[in-house]
Amino acid sequence: MSKVPDLSVRIAHGLKLINPVMTASGTFGYGDEYCELIDIQKFGAVVCKGTTLRPRDGNPQPRIVEVSSGILNSVGLQNIGVEALIKDKAPLWATWHVPVIVNIAGDTVDEYARVASKLEGVAGISGIEVNISCPNVKAGGMQFGTDPQVAAEVTRTVKSATSLPVIVKLSPNVSDIVSIAKAVEKAGADAISLINTIWGMAIDTKKRKPVLGNITGGLSGPAVKPVALYMVYKVAGAVGIPVIGCGGIANAGDALEFIMAGATAVQVGTATLTNPGAALEVIDEIYNFFAAEDIGSISQIRGIARQ
Repeated sequence: MSKVPDLSVRIAHGLKLINPVMTASGTFGYGDEYCELIDIQKFGAVVCKGTTLRPRDGNPQPRIVEVSSGILNSVGLQNIGVEALIKDKAPLWATWHVPVIVNIAGDTVDEYARVASKLEGVAGISGIEVNISCPNVKAGGMQFGTDPQVAAEVTRTVKSATSLPVIVKLSPNVSDIVSIAKAVEKAGADAISLINTIWGMAIDTKKRKPVLGNITGGLSGPAVKPVALYMVYKVAGAVGIPVIGCGGIANAGDALEFIMAGATAVQVGTATLTNPGAALEVIDEIYNFFAAEDIGSISQIRGIARQ
């Protein structure tokens, strides 16, 4: 008789997930919005929307447009700020069994550190995901995630400000994703998640102008999956820390591709916007696949496509 499949994975010291399926930042709010719709306790982890030192109003409308096989978004990190998150959201998270990971962003390296330090010791927060795709004001608009040295500096600074597990989320809008992944690993990252959205735009031919109020936005959804899968494949083969795959995952087949490419866990994002239960379906489908194929654990197939 086959054993019951064990879907648990370890992302970092002290952060073990009951299964490898997480929600992606920016697509699941703070999690509380979904509590009455689905059983969020079944997730491996919940990653909340990007959080900054101070509240942000975000970019001008319109912010989201549907395109071929995906969406473009330019929300612009609209959020309630870290103080309100600690006061209004963390107490609820502390009652959950599912671990909550807070995605953080900043305009300067110091802001990242200040946000991370405020989250230290807060009940209900199990980890930090560092978004290094935001404008670096002091570097003339350069993105933190496009330069290995700057990416490493942010990682090192956040690590020094917290004892929480630190996951660094990488931007795909670079020429060499591996060098950046190696840099943040060397700087102390506990895990890497990739990819973030790909820059794109859409034009309204009747109005003769860009559709998005911010002109450009981030492309996500099925259209980016081949790019994300390739980057996960490359990075997983180059670093020794866990890699979390994200980008166009809508079903178990997608998730299993990322795991077979070397990912330890995956994040479901855009699919949740049209189907709040998408990530739960992915978990159930992975379990059924393991049972049917007599696979006992994630480790048996992680990176198997690399062999």
